[in-house]
Amino acid sequence: MSAMKELTKGIYIENPIFRIVLGMCPTLAVSTSVNNALGMGAAATFVLVCSNVIISMIRKGVPAKIRIPIFIVVIAAFVTLVEMVMEAYMPALFKALGIFVPLIVVNCIILGRAEAFACRNGVFYSFLDGIGMGIGFTLALTIIAIIREIFGNGTFNGIPVLGTSYEPILILILAPGGFITMGLLLSLSNYIDMKTKAKKAKSD
Repeated sequence: MSAMKELTKGIYIENPIFRIVLGMCPTLAVSTSVNNALGMGAAATFVLVCSNVIISMIRKGVPAKIRIPIFIVVIAAFVTLVEMVMEAYMPALFKALGIFVPLIVVNCIILGRAEAFACRNGVFYSFLDGIGMGIGFTLALTIIAIIREIFGNGTFNGIPVLGTSYEPILILILAPGGFITMGLLLSLSNYIDMKTKAKKAKSD
């Protein structure tokens, strides 16, 4: 098992959004602005890393029949911590993200990594897996948000970038715009994969 591979796999090879297609609910809901995307990405990464480490530490003492409830309790503890810190120091962001901060508890990415990786591997590799998946989630979320905010609102992180004459494509900051953007990016990801595999096969 390579440490670098575990750290980087979540960025593209096993990207939770573009490759595994998990966490769609918060992805489509909060990716209307870069600020929201970065905030959600940071919160999810913190919870992912901390829960991975704790679950890896206690995995041998957790009965198989009740492992999922125990994992959820661990995750919920860190989500509660994130909520309190965010509400105290970043109230505007906390209000903007709304219900999607507490819903990190049931995010498929967090629970999925706990079940698929952390409960089967050591602390160090679980830590790297959490960081890698968190970075991958944040990058994907931010890419979607950049497209939606720039073309749907004419701004980047709240700063006007396309001038006053630009007519925003309002559908992009609405729910259908999230699906459209996500679909186009998934198509691009699959196209790149097909080209890469075809090039590799040709070289072989």
